Amino acid sequence: MAFDILQYADEYWLGKADMKPYASGGLRKQGLHAVGDGVWMFPAMGNVYIFETDDGLLMFDTGSAATATKLHTAVRELSDAPLRNAVYTHGHIDHIWGTARFDEEPGARPTVIAHENVVDRFDRYTRTAGYNTVINQRQFQAPGLTWPTVYRYPDLTYSSAMTLTQGELRVDMSHGRGETDDCTVGWFPDLGIVCTGDFFIWTSPNAGNPQKVQRYALDWAHKLREIASYGAELLLPGHGLPISGVDRVHEALTVSAEYLEFLEGVAVDGLNRGATLDEVLHGFELPAKFTEKRYLRPTYDEPEFVVRNAWRLYGGWYDGDPSNLKPVRRDSFGAAIVDLSGGTAKLIERARRELTDGDERLAARLIQIAADADPQNPDVLDARAEIFTELSTRATSTMTKGVYTWAASESEAARQGRPVLEMLADRSKQAYRDLLPGS
Repeated sequence: MAFDILQYADEYWLGKADMKPYASGGLRKQGLHAVGDGVWMFPAMGNVYIFETDDGLLMFDTGSAATATKLHTAVRELSDAPLRNAVYTHGHIDHIWGTARFDEEPGARPTVIAHENVVDRFDRYTRTAGYNTVINQRQFQAPGLTWPTVYRYPDLTYSSAMTLTQGELRVDMSHGRGETDDCTVGWFPDLGIVCTGDFFIWTSPNAGNPQKVQRYALDWAHKLREIASYGAELLLPGHGLPISGVDRVHEALTVSAEYLEFLEGVAVDGLNRGATLDEVLHGFELPAKFTEKRYLRPTYDEPEFVVRNAWRLYGGWYDGDPSNLKPVRRDSFGAAIVDLSGGTAKLIERARRELTDGDERLAARLIQIAADADPQNPDVLDARAEIFTELSTRATSTMTKGVYTWAASESEAARQGRPVLEMLADRSKQAYRDLLPGS
């Protein structure tokens, strides 16, 4: 019996199921899943949607390089009709690689459609490939990751809106800024379906990523409200499960918009009051109406990161602390604090105490000061690895876990006298061997 992904999505909405079948990749192994008459979902890291028309296939979002071959196989098990058009909802690399095998097929290759800013993104990615390699190795603990420098550029771009008609199927595409500045939403009015891309991802909106370029919380909220006005009966997200029913779709979009408006308002209110960033970040509490929603859990981004990003958008990088305008070198500051506190051992002791019984943020600050002052001290390295490992286990978001785990790995590798990438690569190999039969 075929797996009913819409029934599963309904159970997840009601809290009767978890995300494991989706997140584990098990559903992807089953190929395409029907979500409508002639509409199919490939539940990948970045979801892909296939629409059958009387003039070939339309693909909305295309997935990652890791799933491109599986996607092609799944589609060809469904139909041998040509892929006429493919739409990038934005230029992130988990959404742009799925046309590769279709491009190799005989005949005209599919037309890739995207917002015009995707071109600028790919150009920027090429210029900053080294930086993107570093931050993604850190965020995802992926020592072998190398950022790509060759991209499948779109064949056709648009500026604000575009209507595509393929056979009898019509899709109204529109631009918005949110997680990126190149987002496309697809509204299929005759089907009552909206493809949101990463405007909706079943977690708190990724509007604050501390290692990435500017996000646009208020623009994101405005776009969510616009999408809600469509009255869609089915929402097909960039990540996560579909949402069925006009009321549920409307709620998910409008409450997510309220969440972003609240956090953007925290930053703007602080700026208008002349507050410092420190006062703003430690002076707000997220209302329960947001924290109780499954689709707003901070499993990837975090609320305070969204506030920081809004502050950066409107107020620049100055945080209101004059000593940070032209900051002292970290090693000089660390050495001064070590001298004032009576030695490195005192800082380590206090940091461990704060981790256990006090302020975990203070624990992180103190052990980092000790590391800045005495970066090769074995006791400091051990304590730093211990503290950031513990902090990573307490963290809820992928971004925080990634940074803290990387910090712990840096200290572990330094203690062993080897590069952190080498140590992590060996650890990954061992983890793979442990999964082998008989191990």
